[in-house]
Amino acid sequence: MLLLALLPLAVLMPLLLVLAMARWNADYDAVLIAKVESDLRIAEQYLGHLQTGSAESLRSIADSTRFQRALTAGPDEVEAHLEALRAELQLDFLQYLTLPDLTAPLGKWPVIQSATNGQRASQIDIFTAQDLAQAAPHLAGQARIPLIETEAAAPTSRQVEDRGMMLHTAAPVAALGHHGVLRGGRLLNRNLDFIDTLNALVYLGGPAEQNRQGTATLFLDDTRVSTNVRLFEDVRALGTRVSAVVRNKVLGEGLTWLDRAFVVNDWYISGYLPLTDSFGARVGMLYVGFLEAPYSAAKGEAYWTIVAVFILVMALSAPLFLWLAKGIFSPLERIEPDHATGRTWRPHRPQWHRWAAG
Repeated sequence: MLLLALLPLAVLMPLLLVLAMARWNADYDAVLIAKVESDLRIAEQYLGHLQTGSAESLRSIADSTRFQRALTAGPDEVEAHLEALRAELQLDFLQYLTLPDLTAPLGKWPVIQSATNGQRASQIDIFTAQDLAQAAPHLAGQARIPLIETEAAAPTSRQVEDRGMMLHTAAPVAALGHHGVLRGGRLLNRNLDFIDTLNALVYLGGPAEQNRQGTATLFLDDTRVSTNVRLFEDVRALGTRVSAVVRNKVLGEGLTWLDRAFVVNDWYISGYLPLTDSFGARVGMLYVGFLEAPYSAAKGEAYWTIVAVFILVMALSAPLFLWLAKGIFSPLERIEPDHATGRTWRPHRPQWHRWAAG
């Protein structure tokens, strides 16, 4: 009977503890996933803001009086004016294209086609090495990134990534009898200002160590072309590649990844968003994530704290339960059966009890 009395304490309470901890663990993981999803939306909005801002800047230039005066003065004045604005807008090239320039190969780009039809546009486009050299001679070297063998990545025979991920923008020009397109581009390969600004926006306000644990990356296909993920202390993981599992889901299926993932050399709570170019093809990924280890350590510490508290409560409450149970069952222990008659013997009650019951 004592065993039955202690059964809820010894069995049911640990079972309830296990169930409660399992539910807490699931809720804790859900909070981490919700956090990285929110971080990913901030990164996506920042990239969209850059596209919108670039398109609006080119439209403002095309409509400006100074640009119209430069058009009237001649090609040299236009080139000098645009070169000064290019550095101010942090663009890698800024060009004025007249109608003869808008044929192939430049005319193949949807952003230029939109500008030709009177609409400004800004998209991510992938430039070949030849496209980069035609846009600006120095870009081909900046875009070139040797590939680094990466654990869990899909097999490849490629040794280098020489394409460029370009923020490609165009706006129509129609002023004083001049008709053409204003075209600009910002190369995102090795663009550390872009990725560091994005990372600071996503993890703004945290302590320095937390900011260091928060990471952001831009992928061209499955290759890191701009990142603050480190291979070593001061070496960024440019040229490393995403795991095959993530690549298949994000680039292959076009789905957003929100889960833990192995990033270069450690596990991160990660968000990967597929990126499409102006042709509608999936060409890369935008990633943000933070180290899983500190949260796993905090979770483990919480587990052991709960277990320690539970054991302490059990150790303190078990003697109390035993004392209470003993007080209840002690009278039952004094009841003995009469083996001769088969009747239960009860202690003799004094005669005065009968008189009291009288």
